[in-house]
Amino acid sequence: MSKPPQRKSVSGAGAGRGSRSLGVRVKTAKGRKISSKRWLERQLNDPYVQAAKREGYRSRSAFKLMEIDDKYAFLKPGSVVVDLGAAPGGWSQIAAARISTRKDTGFVLGVDLLEIDPLPDVAFLQANFMADEALKLIEGVLGSRKVDVVLSDMAASATGHKQTDHIRIISLCETALDFAEEVLVPGGTFLAKVLQGGTEKTLLDKLKKGFETVRHVKPEASRSDSAELYVLAQGFRGNEPEGNSS
Repeated sequence: MSKPPQRKSVSGAGAGRGSRSLGVRVKTAKGRKISSKRWLERQLNDPYVQAAKREGYRSRSAFKLMEIDDKYAFLKPGSVVVDLGAAPGGWSQIAAARISTRKDTGFVLGVDLLEIDPLPDVAFLQANFMADEALKLIEGVLGSRKVDVVLSDMAASATGHKQTDHIRIISLCETALDFAEEVLVPGGTFLAKVLQGGTEKTLLDKLKKGFETVRHVKPEASRSDSAELYVLAQGFRGNEPEGNSS
């Protein structure tokens, strides 16, 4: 298992020099399934989970966004960011820190079906993103702000059937992309979760048509045994008028 990357924002994330991290074993309690025991054991022994607690981040996934942004630098001061599937708020937390919401005109809006505990300098909207009225609700919160970055860490509940899970998460990604193409400014960025094997050809073709660069990324903070992957599209070309073939 890899240790969290060494950076100022996650100092001390790995075991200190000369020290040893002791594994935690969980006893099987009455009524607890073996799968639940393994999940809890993995959580307790996960260095990213431990680091998130030490550093005050809401989830281990915060390290995924940090790592991707460290390399591709799309969370710029003053940006407006929409975070889809935001609960429990880890990505919104990192986005707010990196775009300097307290100092500039930057703004972060997190959207999730679940209620999210408040975060300084972040607006949260509890809404079903897949519902027809979601776009109007989001636009109501954004007001006149133009969106620079759309993030989507949305994931449907796993069924255990690989093809079904792939179809469901691609559907979420497609809906998030449709939204991004409605709200992004030219030059904007779209980052969304997919699964190993990448995006479907039709979705990938749409991304390549709408953005200057499209790549798949798997941050080290993603578990090695996870099929999780992200598609990063940068340089949104904007909505060209009908009939423009340039």
